Amino acid sequence: MERSHLAITALAFLAFTPSAWAQAQQDVLKKEMIGQWELSTTERSKTCVVTLKNDATPQGFRLELEPNCATALPFTKDITAWNVRGLDIVRLQDAAGQPVIDFTEVESGIFEGLRQGEGVYILQNLAAARSLAKSMDQMIGDWSMVRGNGQAVCGLTLTNTEATGDNFQVFLKPKCDPAVAAFAPTQWRLDHGRMLLLSANGQSWQFEADDNAQWRRVPDSADPLIMIRGQ
Repeated sequence: MERSHLAITALAFLAFTPSAWAQAQQDVLKKEMIGQWELSTTERSKTCVVTLKNDATPQGFRLELEPNCATALPFTKDITAWNVRGLDIVRLQDAAGQPVIDFTEVESGIFEGLRQGEGVYILQNLAAARSLAKSMDQMIGDWSMVRGNGQAVCGLTLTNTEATGDNFQVFLKPKCDPAVAAFAPTQWRLDHGRMLLLSANGQSWQFEADDNAQWRRVPDSADPLIMIRGQ
């Protein structure tokens, strides 16, 4: 009886060795990655649908890229398979098993990868990405920036006209509050659930959506700035 108990204990110990635990983590991540994903620039000005499959290949697992991928994101023409490396790296790789781009999870279902000389790319669940696209479409148009007491301080128009990088043009209307006029945002984008206004000199203001379908500047303050739909 004692010998049997010791054997069970030993097996349990072996099951939770670092290598076994790491393998278990990899297996979980692999299962979670099976399905359709959107590969894109940070704010989706260029996108590509990638379908990750669980069919094994000599270098990893099979994937499918939609036809427009090589045009939208030229580096994808080298991608032939995918794999998981370490505990948390999702690798899109070439035929030799070398990384074309490595992704790590930054939020639930959202992965970031860096290509030197090009910038950051996003890999996220396709359904979530399409929801974001809908959200962005809903942002286009006229807005009012108001204080917490409802006093209007500026009007501005968010457009879908591409500016630099993954940003879009924004235009201020006349007679803005001096603080807003001095900030003078010229571009905007959505970034991981936040709205960013960016000025020509590199400054940025960040806004988060609240429960009233408004956007409040963060960090919050005693006299907050709030973005609401304009007339």
